[in-house]
Amino acid sequence: MNVIRPVSDLRNNFAEISKIVHETAQPVFLTKNGYGDIVVLSMEAFQNLQFESEIYYKLQEAEREANHTDKRFSSKEVLNAMKDAIGG
Repeated sequence: MNVIRPVSDLRNNFAEISKIVHETAQPVFLTKNGYGDIVVLSMEAFQNLQFESEIYYKLQEAEREANHTDKRFSSKEVLNAMKDAIGG
């Protein structure tokens, strides 16, 4: 469930908001004059979000490339290419 608080709570209840974002790994949505204004995340949750976003972008890129070519690779070919790339 989303946690929605007024932006003034950031100043008045910072420790509580910090505790919420760290314990739940979920964002706290802050409002100003009744409208969404900013979102607070823990650093770890933000980094995870960035990582997931990068993965989804790369998967979409791979799907676009796959749609433009008929060339396919077996799992063994991919594994060997990965080993060669990392020098293994």
